[in-house]
Amino acid sequence: MNKPKTSRGQSTMNRIIHAAETEFGRKGYHNTAVNDIALRAKVAPGTIYIYFEDKYSLYCHLLKQYGHQIRRSIAEATEGCGTRLQAEREGLLSFLKQVRQRPHMYQIIWESLYINPKLFVDYYETFARRYAGQLEESRGEILPMDNTVLAYMLMGISNFIGLKYVFFDKKADLEKVVDEAMKFIKSGLAGLAAPEAGSGPPSPGAQIGGAGDGKDAPGS
Repeated sequence: MNKPKTSRGQSTMNRIIHAAETEFGRKGYHNTAVNDIALRAKVAPGTIYIYFEDKYSLYCHLLKQYGHQIRRSIAEATEGCGTRLQAEREGLLSFLKQVRQRPHMYQIIWESLYINPKLFVDYYETFARRYAGQLEESRGEILPMDNTVLAYMLMGISNFIGLKYVFFDKKADLEKVVDEAMKFIKSGLAGLAAPEAGSGPPSPGAQIGGAGDGKDAPGS
């Protein structure tokens, strides 16, 4: 990407990115032409090449931007949380709100598997590494286990709850959905209650963390 040198150029590039998101989300990457993006952005096709080498580089920029935006929004939502479980709840809720507002995120992120599998792997591996780091910082609050495994488990919860309540049930109360998810996240599959404060270390399955990622890491 060639960064704009003026505010007018930045505005033009933003329109191009927004148009690309809409077109890729509606028709898919392979069925979208540069001319389609230009038409929606109300620019000449050649203008797109001022900022991006080709359609693929524009797609890659959009994918990278999603990762930053999701992590930043989760970080802002969890900034004042005092515990890992609070951060997990607010992080999951933040993610669900984001993808409900911008459902094209799902299509565009998951389509990367078919455009270039490395993009798909890098997207989720980057997310998981950051997430695992946050979980490591919460050692003592959550069930001791492999943080990478845990990060992917929690990302899976976020992704598939998002799939249900972004595409299948768009009017569901997200607060209630998150409360239900937190019952599992807090107590585990066996339903073992978390111990009282000061009563000793958690039993296996007692607390396992949740679906946000704190400072810089769901996702999609």
